Amino acid sequence: MKIYAHRGASVDFPEMTMNAYKGAVDAGADGFECDVRVTKDNKLVLWHDADMKRVAGHAGRIAEMKYLEIKAHYPQAILLDDLLEFARENRKELAIETKHPVPSGSVVEKKTLELIAEEESVADIYLMSFSWLAIENIRRIDPQQRTVALLEERFSGAMRRFTSATYLGPNVELLRLKPELTQEQRKLFVWTVDDAEDMRFCSDSGVEVLITNNPSFARKVLGYH
Repeated sequence: MKIYAHRGASVDFPEMTMNAYKGAVDAGADGFECDVRVTKDNKLVLWHDADMKRVAGHAGRIAEMKYLEIKAHYPQAILLDDLLEFARENRKELAIETKHPVPSGSVVEKKTLELIAEEESVADIYLMSFSWLAIENIRRIDPQQRTVALLEERFSGAMRRFTSATYLGPNVELLRLKPELTQEQRKLFVWTVDDAEDMRFCSDSGVEVLITNNPSFARKVLGYH
């Protein structure tokens, strides 16, 4: 089972900053997870929320701000370009979640795929989304792109039935609630797994990728050397 660092080694560093991803390398993570949004000037910035309140204490919305404005309020913000380069240099895999709903619609998938096309040397890149439409847009643009359909409990049955995604992404609570997910033909990316018992449960369940805020702890729990 591979271990991906959720927003980097975010238990020890601010999420989705270069320090967090450097920490993930030091922790021995197999890959990085990140969230991506499109700025007002069409940059792909690593950011989870629609606005800056939680992380930077600023009310500005990412879609309405230029990248340099975001940097002015939060200097640690980085672009997907930066993470791709860092992943390539360190031979790490990537799981990129495109965020929805957003005013720019499918632009985030189009721009991400364009960027990925220039970064063929990264070991493996997976695009993830809770949006069924986003997954289908990705597969329409590039049928070979690996995709992960992220699952919400309420809509998990419909997503599993209708998605073309090559992998499924339940959280660990949903996997415990629906153990039949392990019997599907599609491999699992499970998030966000920080508890030792949950880590061992995922390993015993044949999960492909465990996504955690604490990759060094996960390696210790699972006995990886």
